[in-house]
Amino acid sequence: MNLETFLRNFHMKYINSIKSKMFILIICIISLFSCKKQMNASAILPTGISIRQMADTIPVAVNTTNVSVNANGVCDYVFNESAVTSAGYTKIFEDNFDADLTKWNIWTGGAYNNELQYYQSSNMQLLNGNLVITAKKETVTGATTPSDPTQKTFNYTSGRIECKTNISASSATPKVRIVARIKLPAGYGMWPAYWSYGDPWPTQGEIDYLEAKGQEPFKYQTNYFFGRAANRNLVKNQVGIITSNVSLINCYHVYEMIWAQNSLTSLFDGNVVETKTGGFVSNLYGKIERVVLNLAVGGNFFSNFDPSQIVTGSMYVDYVKVFRSN
Repeated sequence: MNLETFLRNFHMKYINSIKSKMFILIICIISLFSCKKQMNASAILPTGISIRQMADTIPVAVNTTNVSVNANGVCDYVFNESAVTSAGYTKIFEDNFDADLTKWNIWTGGAYNNELQYYQSSNMQLLNGNLVITAKKETVTGATTPSDPTQKTFNYTSGRIECKTNISASSATPKVRIVARIKLPAGYGMWPAYWSYGDPWPTQGEIDYLEAKGQEPFKYQTNYFFGRAANRNLVKNQVGIITSNVSLINCYHVYEMIWAQNSLTSLFDGNVVETKTGGFVSNLYGKIERVVLNLAVGGNFFSNFDPSQIVTGSMYVDYVKVFRSN
């Protein structure tokens, strides 16, 4: 092989080697760029949304959360009924508790929610135009519940009444406004409640206008329940916790609920403090409920409950009024 031939062959091998290496380099660059594009595509997704979530096409229910609200109360607040009627409401029920309890059914027996009391009529009095429900520490034997006659021993007694007049937000009465003036009981383990429900629970719904704990004199709660089958509640995280700047146990306050097709609006001493919408609120429309007043002792409403610390008290109800509006 002469020198010219050698140089020609060497040059061809060198060029082919460079081409091969350049080809490999180009392939690597293309692959790297492609990978970077895929990473960027993932990086620009909205915050909190994954690729899997973006691909889902079946809508899912979104749980709302409990809310806490601060409220300005007025001790011994006076309800302005003329302002309510002037706004288009018509009164359809009233009890000022100055005569008797003939507008109510009296609950006799135990209850639910692991409560400790036996409900009986003797724990309720009409005193100076008030319904006074008093919880007492005493041992009695009676029916487990009104529908279960099995005898049971109770260490506390109290009172509960349920209105004979039903209420319903419906096409006939699109808005129902339920009003009560109440002084809450003090005492660890006291569970006063002002609410409404229908049977079978919770297919007709339940609306809690007021629930409180005797050991928390500045707080009360609202809530609601609904289910399509008996004893199967579908509602979660709908508790409204209202904290007043004045005591709820030292004087009277007015608690209201406006039940409409798509909302439940709570008022405290004349001011709106919370509105529930969405969820199953609209499912309550057209359901039939009755107003309830009761004072329970202990139960599932309390956390880390210690029965040895129970201090009994009395719940005072000045009146209950119900209005409707078209």
